[in-house]
Amino acid sequence: MHRRDIDQLDTARRYWVPVVVSPERNWAAAPGCRKGARYLVNCRTLRVSRDEFEAFETEFGCLGWITRNRASLNRLLPGAKVRAVPLERWLLGLD
Repeated sequence: MHRRDIDQLDTARRYWVPVVVSPERNWAAAPGCRKGARYLVNCRTLRVSRDEFEAFETEFGCLGWITRNRASLNRLLPGAKVRAVPLERWLLGLD
């Protein structure tokens, strides 16, 4: 899904997304970023993204995806912790 298509989601439901915060300035996974920059994780590429994401219907589903891909995520997103957060909180900058 792309951020521009967010209005297609059911507003009565809570969606969960995998996210990451850059642990350092000019982080290897996002060259040129500042420390603390917030990113979604693109579930297809396992790389950081500001716009492309997979919305999971449950926290459990999102955490399961993170667990299944943990080794690759650790390799591609060094030093960062991937977390499952509610999409609306991430979009509002609350999480």
